[in-house]
Amino acid sequence: MKILLIEDEPDLLVTMQQYLENEDYLVSTASTFHMASKKVNDYIYDCIVVDITLPDGNGMSIIEQLKEAHSQAGIIIISAKNSLDDKLSGLNLGADDYLTKPFYLPELNARIRSLMRRRQHLGESQLVFGEITMFPNRKEVKVANQPVDLTAKEYALLLFMVTNKDRLLSKEVIAEHVWGDYMDNVDSHDFLYTHVRNLRKKMLACGCPDYIKSRYGVGYVLTADK
Repeated sequence: MKILLIEDEPDLLVTMQQYLENEDYLVSTASTFHMASKKVNDYIYDCIVVDITLPDGNGMSIIEQLKEAHSQAGIIIISAKNSLDDKLSGLNLGADDYLTKPFYLPELNARIRSLMRRRQHLGESQLVFGEITMFPNRKEVKVANQPVDLTAKEYALLLFMVTNKDRLLSKEVIAEHVWGDYMDNVDSHDFLYTHVRNLRKKMLACGCPDYIKSRYGVGYVLTADK
């Protein structure tokens, strides 16, 4: 699961990131409004944890930005403010939960997991696209009811494509979502071709139609269209 932490307190940001990464989340961070605004525009996240008070802006504006873009990310507000007005304002904007500082990291983790259970793929216990059926809770994939053995990265790649079906995904967006923030600085995304090729090969070997279409120079789209 891909999480974006938006927090301007350096020590808290590092502590949250390390804790959640130890819980097997893929974590990105932003410490300013400008940085957070760019990331929510450029990338796709499963959950966004946002502080209301940022040095160069307001976290509420980030939530508005996400809702205007019809983002499917779960949103948890964290703030030192404990006023009912702030809480209601955030929830009315579309946030899913509110956590007041100081808080225990296991509580944040529990809130994230609870939110994802409620929202995961719109409450579906499985995802279906054509001949593909995915079981996110078990991280299993079947094609025409036959199990497919995928690596962790191949599974994450397929899940990202299925949840964004019929949407052209750039190589940069795919790489950042599956491999993490450091992909912003790589000179080439040629390695992605190898992972897509291997995934496509395994799916075809199981009798799956070739749903993964290349868009030369841009990226990939998962579609049933010819």
